[in-house]
Amino acid sequence: MENLIIIGSGPAGHTAGIYAGRAMLAPIMFEGNMAGGVSAGGQLTTTNEVENFPGFPNGINGTELMEKMREQSLNSGVKIETKTVDKVDLSSSPFAVYVGDDVYKTKSLIISTGAIAKRLGIKGESEFWQKGISACAICDGALPIFRNKVLGVVGGGDSAIEEADHLSKYASKVYMFVRRDEFRASKVMQQRAFDNEKIEILWNTEIKEAKGENVIKSVVVYDNKNDRDYDLEIGGLFYAIGHTPNTKFLDGQIELDQDGYIITKSGTTQTSVPGVFAAGDVQDKKFRQAITSAGTGCMASMEVEKYLK
Repeated sequence: MENLIIIGSGPAGHTAGIYAGRAMLAPIMFEGNMAGGVSAGGQLTTTNEVENFPGFPNGINGTELMEKMREQSLNSGVKIETKTVDKVDLSSSPFAVYVGDDVYKTKSLIISTGAIAKRLGIKGESEFWQKGISACAICDGALPIFRNKVLGVVGGGDSAIEEADHLSKYASKVYMFVRRDEFRASKVMQQRAFDNEKIEILWNTEIKEAKGENVIKSVVVYDNKNDRDYDLEIGGLFYAIGHTPNTKFLDGQIELDQDGYIITKSGTTQTSVPGVFAAGDVQDKKFRQAITSAGTGCMASMEVEKYLK
């Protein structure tokens, strides 16, 4: 019987592990083995430079940052298994966690499995991912490789306009590639895009291919209204087409919102199942930052300690 099992190994999971280990809870972490198509450590392992995480004035490589967090978890007493959880049974306590042929029983559970940015699947995408293509303008937009460049944002919702507006602080120009002839965004956000002189909206457009040498230099744009392709030079491409939270393995046993994110009680990490807590991007569709994920990991661990008492 375990006191605590942590599922997921991003900033939320490791922060939860560090606090739980120091609280002598002897937690087990299942860090995942290419779960969701991402290495153990989560989305930061696909990020070259992280410049906004406190404590690293010159920035740090995303993979290196996660390696440091992992080492700190181990030093705090976390037992880390490089395995992926297949399913859980939350119908009664203790909870059952199924990993391959093994079944683990636990008094409490922290779910920190994150969310994966949706991709377009275009030609050149894998080649230029984090070499000019990103899914987080707030994370990457201020990096030197994007400064004073012409940038592009894919999407037509509120988040896409937020990304474009943020990028306009650093870019010489920002194109918005909107698949339809209108935004899905709220009227207030639409007006923000229309009023920004650095933003140019390209209606009825889709990206078909990314081109470049070492870094992205241009994209092939499809004009779906006039049925034609054309090349457009850009120095960076940002996706704002949503994320998919990694909650499928829960099989509907926890209350989720309409987009599949875990719903937590306001101001806490408590889920609809007592003894089960959620931290990081799996329950946060608004901020999605490493530092906010780490904060909720801390909260979850402290709440687990109180719950177990």
